[in-house]
Amino acid sequence: MSHTPRRRTTACTASCALLLVPLTAGLTACSQTSHPLSVKPYDASTQVALTGAAGDGAKRLDPGKPLEVKATGRGGRITDVVARDANGRYLRGELSGDGTSWRSTAALAANAGYTVHVSTEDESEGQGRRTYTFRTGNYNAKTAKPLKLEFGPQKGTYGVGQPLTVKLSQPVKNKEQRAVVERGLKVVSTPKVQGAWYWVDDKELHYRPKEYWPAHSKVTLSSNLEGIKVRKGLYAGKTAPLNLAIGAKVVAVTDAGSHQMSFYRDDKLVNEIPVTTGKPGFETRNGKKVILEQDYYVRMTGASIGVAGTSEDYNMDVYWATRVTWSGEYVHAAPWSVGSQGYANVSHGCTGMSTGNAQWFFENVRPGDIVQVVNSYGEDMDPFGNGFGDWNVSWKKWREGSVLTAGTREGQSPADASRLRPSV
Repeated sequence: MSHTPRRRTTACTASCALLLVPLTAGLTACSQTSHPLSVKPYDASTQVALTGAAGDGAKRLDPGKPLEVKATGRGGRITDVVARDANGRYLRGELSGDGTSWRSTAALAANAGYTVHVSTEDESEGQGRRTYTFRTGNYNAKTAKPLKLEFGPQKGTYGVGQPLTVKLSQPVKNKEQRAVVERGLKVVSTPKVQGAWYWVDDKELHYRPKEYWPAHSKVTLSSNLEGIKVRKGLYAGKTAPLNLAIGAKVVAVTDAGSHQMSFYRDDKLVNEIPVTTGKPGFETRNGKKVILEQDYYVRMTGASIGVAGTSEDYNMDVYWATRVTWSGEYVHAAPWSVGSQGYANVSHGCTGMSTGNAQWFFENVRPGDIVQVVNSYGEDMDPFGNGFGDWNVSWKKWREGSVLTAGTREGQSPADASRLRPSV
């Protein structure tokens, strides 16, 4: 939090000197200068010295060690510290209650340039300013591992239900380490939405808004983690940003009880399609599913659902197949069951329809669109692991899956403690 100076009417003399060091290096400064409060704060560059950093020809600062600013002059205190690197990333830190020191609470980035602005106040409330610049060294390539991030999906246009995914090359289990990862990921959408991350497991996290993405919106996922230490021996690498376009809002609702699919585009009903879903023992899963991929032709066999060699075995060519689970649930053409479509459920779990209707459906949806099944006797769609069941998780529970939003009120942004002032 920034410090707003109180209104002044008198002049004073500064008596504060500052120490800026990584905890293993030294820095001293000592000088006094007076100035009237009606002019800009004095330049404290003659009062401080920076040692052990690239700024004075010495070695670069160790990115594995915290940064510290100390007030060493009589009666002086630090009121504000703002530190950020050349990429605009702020370095979070904590200011002591008495204003005598500031210490970074997040890791410095490796091989990065930093600018640190320090504000001070003396006993007479005189204001001082000091700016430092320095660079950090690189991490030890022999002992450190790179953390690679894989963004998903691929660049393109998707439906309003498409989650963003990040897969990590190394497991991240610790809460503090996960916070480092989350803080370094940035999602920007036009128009803006309220969203959050959810840790699926130690190596994968998903991002989704509270509601579906706005139709025809733009979404960008980027990483500010390059060079950042996640834990000892693990530094994040560079990741190219991902840009997505969102299409129309398409939601297809399949009622397994009435054997009908209602197709909505931008909240308007545009088609009603007779369907058949899973028969007893093979009931279609209930819940919201995100379209994963589409294939004009798929060869389907009973082995995919564990019925090979039984009376339920099958081996057939299937056309206009739109996939909604990795285990093999599709919306597809089923000309062999046209007589049951709209009347009975006779499939092995897929949603079947006539060839003409399947082609129309195929041509009017895209990956990321929503297919929702209701009134089936089947199990509920798993949130993760068998496609994207992310929308079956309540927003309250979803927010608990993020280390930054867990335990916070809805609408409350995670606190950024990079700028703190002492109590007065």
